[in-house]
Amino acid sequence: MTTSQQLEITLASGRSGTGPATWGQQAVWDAVARLSPADAPRYNITTAAPLDPGLPVPVVLGALTDLLHLHDSLHTRLHPDGEGGLRQTVDPAGRLPVHTRHCADEPAELAGAGAALHDELAALPFDAATEWPIRVGLVEAGGRVRHISLVLAHTAVDGAGMARLVMDLTELSLGGTAEEIRARRPAQQPLEEAAFQTSGRGLRRDANARAHALRKLRSGPARIFPPADAAGPAQPFPHAVLNSPALLRAVDVVAEGHRVSSSSVLLAAAAVMTARLAGSSEALLQVIVNNRFLPGLTAAVSVVAGDGLLHLTDAGDEFGTVVRRTHSASIATYRHAYFNKRLLDAEIARLTAETGPPADRSCIFNDTRDLLPPVGATAGPGSDTDTGTGTGTGTLDPARTTLSWPKEFEPRPGLSYALDALQTTDALQLAMTADGSVLPRPKMERFLRGIEELILSEAHGLAGTAPATGS
Repeated sequence: MTTSQQLEITLASGRSGTGPATWGQQAVWDAVARLSPADAPRYNITTAAPLDPGLPVPVVLGALTDLLHLHDSLHTRLHPDGEGGLRQTVDPAGRLPVHTRHCADEPAELAGAGAALHDELAALPFDAATEWPIRVGLVEAGGRVRHISLVLAHTAVDGAGMARLVMDLTELSLGGTAEEIRARRPAQQPLEEAAFQTSGRGLRRDANARAHALRKLRSGPARIFPPADAAGPAQPFPHAVLNSPALLRAVDVVAEGHRVSSSSVLLAAAAVMTARLAGSSEALLQVIVNNRFLPGLTAAVSVVAGDGLLHLTDAGDEFGTVVRRTHSASIATYRHAYFNKRLLDAEIARLTAETGPPADRSCIFNDTRDLLPPVGATAGPGSDTDTGTGTGTGTLDPARTTLSWPKEFEPRPGLSYALDALQTTDALQLAMTADGSVLPRPKMERFLRGIEELILSEAHGLAGTAPATGS
């Protein structure tokens, strides 16, 4: 039998202050504000994990308390400034509820209680003006925490920020101190980042990045896919997930073979399939970038991610060539992805009024791998980790690939598709949400399986092996 209890942790003497929101906070705030209330929770950043053999409840609560003191973003509220902008307020004190479930120390009951609690917390939107942007869920058995869930508002963290948060919480739970973490991994707080962004150096960086984006928007295709049929009400957007154990190894084989990053391999494949389905030789992708390049941001628990534009004019070339070209082009994309999105949107509006619509930004790519510990499937006897040879682990045989359609989302204006790369412990996943009137389900499947086929074929060629039958 599972019972519920609400504990709490106290922030007594945290840092405080108020100031303008960061570019990342403002961009996510604006994006969430455009969603329906029912759709807003999918912007939450979440993670959950079983703890075996578990930790005493007081140890976990103490670590969470230290975590609040360590990172200002966890006790920061956001509110409109009355002039169309956004401000952040860092609270020096307050209480955070900790949602707790008690159950028997049985694997099935622990797993069920953990999954149910995590889903419950993740399904709720945040009110950024009135509540702190973090929810904690614990499943306890026999005085020990056996499962933990963390759900954060995207205005507080991005994927890299969540990864740092998990790292710090783990260290604190195992006896580390906040002082040791600060000394070893100094991290810029959101108010400090906002101060840089309003400085002369920050403003120059912003202007250069926006100028780069506008150049891409002037040279890119005005439309990638044919316009959707406007007849009838907008339909929910299908969501597909390709789960491929073979890709987990193949992206590394191709990356090492061409001396590029594995993200460049996936990005190149997405660009090729975008061009193919559009009947074009070029592709323009909006790339979500993990901006952790500036000093102090590497260990920051905050939202720093930005959008960069990648324009390939020759996506129909031989795939290995496209991979290398994508890697070179992506360097500039990453360098110029740190900017004030509101100012860019205003410039795009002026450009549209003067010369017509700029390039199509409706195709989005986001590589979230390595930002969080792998989740989902676990490797076991007969898994890819037992059969692989050479680079990485696993086989290049796509026989275990699956394609599922787990849900549908509310229509999202201005989106043709959003593609996320994720990783479990034994597979690489490609999760795609698309406007079904632009890319119906058969084309979505062709897109995802086409990415897998491109990368697997290249990996076989580099490894000197023959593709499996049917691949």
